[in-house]
Amino acid sequence: MDKESTVSLFRRLEQLNGIGAALSRERDIERLLENILEAAKAITGADGGTLYSVAEDGAALKFEIVRTDSLGIRLGGTTGRPIDFPQLPLRHADGSPNDSLVAAHAALHDRTVNIADAYAAAGFDFSGTRAFDARTGYRSQSFLTVPMKNHDRELIGVLQLINARDPATGEVTAFSEADQSLAESLASQAAIALTNRLLITQLERLFESFVNLINLAIDEKSPYTGGHCQRVPALTMMLAEAADAATEGPLADFRMTERDRYELKMAGLLHDCGKITTPVHVVDKATKLQTIYDRIGLVDTRFEVLKRDAELAALRRQLALRPVADAQGEAQALKGLQAELAALEADRAFLRQCNTGSEAMRPEDQQRVRDIAAGRQWRNPQGVQTAFLTAEEVENLTIRSGTLNQAERDTINYHIVATIKMLETLPWPRHLRNVPEYAGGHHERMDGKGYPRGLTREQMSLQARMMGIADIFEALTAADRPYKSGMTLSQALAIMARMRDNGHIDPDLFDVFVRSQVPLRYARQFLEPSQIDEVPADLRAPAVRS
Repeated sequence: MDKESTVSLFRRLEQLNGIGAALSRERDIERLLENILEAAKAITGADGGTLYSVAEDGAALKFEIVRTDSLGIRLGGTTGRPIDFPQLPLRHADGSPNDSLVAAHAALHDRTVNIADAYAAAGFDFSGTRAFDARTGYRSQSFLTVPMKNHDRELIGVLQLINARDPATGEVTAFSEADQSLAESLASQAAIALTNRLLITQLERLFESFVNLINLAIDEKSPYTGGHCQRVPALTMMLAEAADAATEGPLADFRMTERDRYELKMAGLLHDCGKITTPVHVVDKATKLQTIYDRIGLVDTRFEVLKRDAELAALRRQLALRPVADAQGEAQALKGLQAELAALEADRAFLRQCNTGSEAMRPEDQQRVRDIAAGRQWRNPQGVQTAFLTAEEVENLTIRSGTLNQAERDTINYHIVATIKMLETLPWPRHLRNVPEYAGGHHERMDGKGYPRGLTREQMSLQARMMGIADIFEALTAADRPYKSGMTLSQALAIMARMRDNGHIDPDLFDVFVRSQVPLRYARQFLEPSQIDEVPADLRAPAVRS
């Protein structure tokens, strides 16, 4: 070998080492496949080539990437141009090897096939190649076909290169022994890189399936939270992309890599995983008196008992007057009964309205509940005269806002503690190590008054603050809650603007959230058309900066 050839070989070996390192860094499967073929073409000087993968059933080779530089052909991979060629069967219908196809032969016999001229090669069927040449005016001449096997010696693909070109003249030549050796080395490295990437992808899919399994379990417990577990991650990513696209303002320097996006997506999917520990009757509590069932029915029964007692008392008074034939007294007794029944009906209607929890309760209404409890008694099934409402019923019926009492709120709030505990026990890889912090911070506030850790804005990542905004907006606009209807965009954003001003949510992120029209894009995908209205102009910039 002369000095020039030796220098060229060393240069190609260095190129091969660099290619191997580059392949090991690539995370995207399609780009990895493209890089493998392009690297093989570059290192051997080939004009074209095809990369095949093994079909899922293992019975055929599937076209993944097709390239021919001189014809400008670029199919498959990231090009967006699908390959409509039929798969190459590895065996015939009778089970015999399909040795007429060079790619199938190389795969089945685990050997490289180096052909100087396809038109003169014996033992292989190149009719398809000839037909291609006839259509395009191309001349397919030299072929180098290399099987790709993983560390377990399992076939994962075939690399085929076409028409080696002389670097000096550009003429098509046969692939040299050096070309073959380099291509085989590259195929070996590529197989390792591809196998590792496929294994990582399979593990990621398994992990995502496990995450979705948790959300499905929550969904099965309560149909009112399953949608939330899917919508919050989607909205979080919309806000994250808007922040990443910002070119001015406080977030102009914020940028995310693909790994950052994946980490945030996983955190979003897991942000409420602790709800799997929350009793379903608390999650689904639609009215103030609901536990396993709505106890307003018990209160209704007591009213019916009081009405019956009132009627009996009135009838007794009327009967007592019969001997003296006091028509006026009987009329007065009937009038008193009617007034008592009307009062009972009014109190029952009032308590039923209190039970819905649809509006914030006024102090005078809370006091009226207490007055009913103190002023009325009923005879229970044991025949004992007792208070009309129990202390626990009074506590629930006087809940100022919503349907949860303090103990139930504590139970609901514990889900975030459970989420953090669950996530912090997992052995996260480096690229997912922030998942517990992102997922565990969506109920914190910028002023440190949130829970469970009372973190301030400076103690939280941007991603955790994003998730807090997404969680609140989704909850305000969600139409599948048992205790409320979904708000319109303007209503939800008006409430969030006040939350921004009182130190609840991040003002810079809320600014990006509104200015980038994230709520509108989210609404078009997830909300009812009736919820989409005009967003007031005064919401488009924060009034207070923290």
